[in-house]
Amino acid sequence: MILTDTHTHIYSESFDEDQDEMMQRAISAGVERFFVPAIDSGYTQSMYDIETRYPDNVYLMMGLHPTHVKENYREELQHVEEELEKRFDQNSSKKFYAVGEIGVDLYWDKTFLIQQQEVFRHQIQLAKKYKLPIVIHCRDAFEEVFEVLELEKGEDLFGIFHCFTGTIDDARRAIGYNMKLGIGGVVTFKNGKIDKFLNEFSLEHIVLETDAPYLAPVPFRGKRNESSYLIQVVEKLSEIYDKSPEEIARITTENSKDIFGI
Repeated sequence: MILTDTHTHIYSESFDEDQDEMMQRAISAGVERFFVPAIDSGYTQSMYDIETRYPDNVYLMMGLHPTHVKENYREELQHVEEELEKRFDQNSSKKFYAVGEIGVDLYWDKTFLIQQQEVFRHQIQLAKKYKLPIVIHCRDAFEEVFEVLELEKGEDLFGIFHCFTGTIDDARRAIGYNMKLGIGGVVTFKNGKIDKFLNEFSLEHIVLETDAPYLAPVPFRGKRNESSYLIQVVEKLSEIYDKSPEEIARITTENSKDIFGI
């Protein structure tokens, strides 16, 4: 059973003490593909380091996370543009596989809403330039995210709605914008809600993720998450869709290949 974690922060400080052990646990559990989102320029080197150590398993994204859109957001956007250019315009042997994670987050702070939307739209346009998918972060901001997607909709807009936690109508809208739904630990929560309607949608719209070190699934809820816990998500989806874990793994990995092109 080959599993794909489409969203995992394996370079996080949370793994400083046992990063290699964590990676080996995940690989032993069948997680062979790790797609790694960016946050801001402060994490870029850490991302490159783990890519170098696990070249056959780790696939990087580039982008500016909405909670890191602050007064210096133009400098951070320039960093994103420069890193993308290095790997695409200069024919680097290494590539980015998505622009992410990008979007809008109004949970912590609404101060930079306008700038968050501006940065989100600009990064969507970068993704289109390089023919890449986007990976969307959305927290307390579905309408604000959909507002930007509506402006940029088209065949060249596609990607993943990471950590999808919306309503059934939000799911329909996301899928309508060519987005797969990123499903992780929340699907195992009693109050997660998405488990109640997820099977209304074909598995072709679903990809797996952990968002490690955040949002650990039951029975690890409240503890540090890691990519090996993707197994718990697979088991829950197996119940919801009444399919074997192997079938869930196969279909969702194929879906990830459709999005990332690898």
